[in-house]
Amino acid sequence: MSERLRVLSFESRKGSEMGSLIERHGGHATVAAAMKEVPLGMTPEIQEFLDGLRAKSFDLVIFMTGVGAEALATAIETVEPREAFLNLLREQRVIVRGPKPAAVFKKWGVPFAGKAEEPNTWHEVLDLVLRLTGSDSSTPLAGMTIAVQEYGAPSADLYLELQRRGARIKTVSVYQWALPDDIGPLQSAIADTIAGAFDVIMFTTAQHLTHVTQEAERLGVKDAWLAAARRCVVASIGPTASERLREHGLPIDVEPEHPHMGHLVREALEKAPTLVAQCRDRG
Repeated sequence: MSERLRVLSFESRKGSEMGSLIERHGGHATVAAAMKEVPLGMTPEIQEFLDGLRAKSFDLVIFMTGVGAEALATAIETVEPREAFLNLLREQRVIVRGPKPAAVFKKWGVPFAGKAEEPNTWHEVLDLVLRLTGSDSSTPLAGMTIAVQEYGAPSADLYLELQRRGARIKTVSVYQWALPDDIGPLQSAIADTIAGAFDVIMFTTAQHLTHVTQEAERLGVKDAWLAAARRCVVASIGPTASERLREHGLPIDVEPEHPHMGHLVREALEKAPTLVAQCRDRG
């Protein structure tokens, strides 16, 4: 294709960076934020987690996101000095889901026992937990209490698999996902998708699709939006997002080798020119 590809992204926290990436790789970017992260502050649940750290009640703590780690520290800082909290973590066996929470822990100077491998889904987190226990019994986590810093929504599959292996789970919610304050751009993106204004739609988290379809349903155009999205090149950042997309009947045309935003944009814009025509023909 000689024309620039028209690319829609629902990226929220790094919307400006996403737009710049798309433009640098030759696309015409539309970025319509589909969610915001709402910190919960110091909740009774977080207080229980802090008390558990003090009492050394946890055999393992799993940090799922860098944003969540920072939000947890900020909330606890209202009742406990930051360095005191970090000292508690230094005495705790901790693992992290991926590079972002790992970067936060390195910045804090707090060691962690392991980092889940790419693509950093709950499957890799579970594998890491099991490797660290070193037990080959049917219930290798029996008697263990594992705390999990959640990210926006519970990781139900991870909890189920940990519990099946004998673990007790303590969840710690530090923020929730919500629609952005200004939903005008999102509503416009939904209407423009239906009108055929985009060649490529990119998803950097499964939650974007949840919010898009919820808003499309509220507007009475969910089926129309899904049908129009199927006629676009669908690019997903990784397996977790891809699973959610497939549940809604959306095909995955591009999933990068590494689940990072830069890889997603580069690979999508490299592959999309040969995919656009065939994608437009599918229902």
